Amino acid sequence: MQEETKNWLTYSEENLEAAKVLLESELYNPCLHNVQQSIEKALKSLFIEKIIPFKKIHTIMELVTILEKNGISTELTEDECDFLDSIYLPTKYPIGSALPYFNPDKDICKNSISLAERVIKEVKGLIR
Repeated sequence: MQEETKNWLTYSEENLEAAKVLLESELYNPCLHNVQQSIEKALKSLFIEKIIPFKKIHTIMELVTILEKNGISTELTEDECDFLDSIYLPTKYPIGSALPYFNPDKDICKNSISLAERVIKEVKGLIR
């Protein structure tokens, strides 16, 4: 594994750990932001390791699509990608009703953390 790949995975895991702390503190919005960041960084570690160029994007669906075009499939579903993409900007910036379908709560955060754990595990398997 390349050193840069390790760094991306370390940051991914740190975002995941931050999400868990934020969940315990009932800070659901930043919890979701850290989950999204964790998954984004995990996916980008695949780009680094497999030497796939990528631009500065934050769209999980686009990252997954580029990986698939390069022969790397993930278990992330379209619905999961849509969910993760729906939380990026609203958890980062207060732009009104950008989260139209749900309010962050404990259950959403718990499920999101489980999703991030699954993605990190899968990415590590793909890198090996």
